[in-house]
Amino acid sequence: MPMLILNNLPWLWLIVVILCIVIESLTMALTTIWFACGAFMMIFLSLAPIPFKWQLFIFTALSLVLLIFTRPLAAKKLAKRMPTNADSLIGKKVLVTERMTEFDKGAVKALGIVWTARSESGETIEKGKECKIVRLEGNTAVVVPEKE
Repeated sequence: MPMLILNNLPWLWLIVVILCIVIESLTMALTTIWFACGAFMMIFLSLAPIPFKWQLFIFTALSLVLLIFTRPLAAKKLAKRMPTNADSLIGKKVLVTERMTEFDKGAVKALGIVWTARSESGETIEKGKECKIVRLEGNTAVVVPEKE
């Protein structure tokens, strides 16, 4: 290996860090970020008089350990569902603006917005009745009639 590179190994590892971060930002696969972490740690280890072959071995081992053991934890943490504004409708009382039956969807008005709706149990709900939204399925509100 040319002496120029061997004398500047911390810079080589910094380039690897930057490349891995760029690749990760393009793919968002939570894969190359662990290699970036391994390369970042190698910046400091390369300051010690360790042969380059051992540095490559340590980098590979460190990156694979990070990938295998921390990627599942990070993926689980990032996969949590983020609540939306529509989720705030769940539990709200709404007014039926269009009759719904077992076979036909109707409509409800919630916070000034008309939503397609269906009855959770399939029962007929007449126009003008009050209901409560129990969940959202896509852009359809699933409702139950309010007890009178």
